[in-house]
This record gives sequence, structure tokens and C-alpha cells, in this order.
Amino acid sequence: METIAKNPSIRAALIEDDRQMCEILTEYLKAYAIETHYFRLPDEGIRAIDQGGFDIVILDINLPQMEGLEVCQILKERHKIPIIIISARGSVSDRVLGLELGADDYLPKPFDPRELVARIRAALRKESGSTPLALGSKRSFGVFALDEEALEIDKGGEAIPFTKGEYEVFALLLKHEGKALTRDFIVDNTEALRWESVGKSVDTIIGRIRVKIGDDPKNPRYIKSVRGVGYRFGR
Repeated sequence: METIAKNPSIRAALIEDDRQMCEILTEYLKAYAIETHYFRLPDEGIRAIDQGGFDIVILDINLPQMEGLEVCQILKERHKIPIIIISARGSVSDRVLGLELGADDYLPKPFDPRELVARIRAALRKESGSTPLALGSKRSFGVFALDEEALEIDKGGEAIPFTKGEYEVFALLLKHEGKALTRDFIVDNTEALRWESVGKSVDTIIGRIRVKIGDDPKNPRYIKSVRGVGYRFGR
């Protein structure tokens, strides 16, 4: 088993018996802040996933010990976690069977790793139901109270008006408190930024949010910059 990536926003379990494939995907996904733990034996992967801490499973079908489809069925019975099957068996019947057993997506080999990244993001968006963020409720996070209907943030009794984009980004950071989010993830999960230039739009909005909540950008207390990844709220 190999573990890579510092300050990730996504943790993936890869169950695949081909060592070269494991190493290639692990290194590639690292560039997208996806921390990949790979397991060449299905029972090792199942035990690790049972212990928790993973956001998504990437699963091959042709495995030693047991078929990947059986692994998929076991995991879906035990956990509510997205599963993407990757397999050289790409017939319609194989895909249908995989989806019927609970897989969230099925990607035939060979594939472009960029497509796998896109499918991982899509599966996680579907799982979190965060596209777009719903309005109409009030929530509290420490000293902050969020009023989604009014697009306001209350900090210690002071109401701070936010734009829709600022509110969505701040709410997303709070929702994933303590977890580093990439700029791509922030854009993908905020309606107001969906069609903006990724780096510039996120950095600009983070700068405005820091000013509004009194967060010193040189020594931030609330919104931390994570080098090589993006941003994290707290901790």
C-alpha cells in the first residue's frame, strides 16, 4: 500500500492488482489534491474502508481472491460511499451489472486519467448534494451564524452582507471545516463561480471574505492558505 499527497481535500481508496496502474494513478491524482491509498488485495481494501476516512472508492473488477463486483456489493451493503469501477471489461452487460450492484460510475480501460478526475468530482458532488448550495436556512459555526436567505454572516452580533459568490465560498469552507479544499473543488461546488477563471476568481473572493470578517491575510485566524492545494477553514 502506498500513501501520497499532503493536505488533500479528497481521500480515495484504490483497489487494483496492477502495481503499475496503482502507481500511475496515485501520482496523477496527487496533482489534483486527491490522496490515494492503493490496495492490491481486495480484503485489505475492504478492511481499510471499514475503518473509515475515505471519500470515494476506485475499484477494478479483475482481482485476486474475489471479483471486483463482489467487493462492490460488500462495500455498498456496509457503507454509503461512492464507488467508481475501472475495468478492461467494458461490455454493456458488464457496465449494467456493475451499476445494478451499486457502483456509481463505470469507466472502461484504457481511459484518460483526466476523465477519472472529472468522474470523481461528479460522484462526490452527487453524494454531497452540494450543487448548488441550498438557500433558506440559518446555521451556526462557532462565532459565525449564516443566514442563507439574507446572504448575511453574523459575527459576534455584527451582520456582514455578502455577495452570493462570497457566501457560497464561505459556507463551503465552513461545511468542510478543517479540510483543505482545492480551487477546482470550490469552483465545482459553488454556483456563482462555475463559469469563472478558477484561480483568479477563488483567490479574489477569499481576499474579500477575509477583509469582511477581519481575517489578517498575513496571519489568518479563520481561512488558512494551504500551499499547493487551496484553502482551509480553521485548524
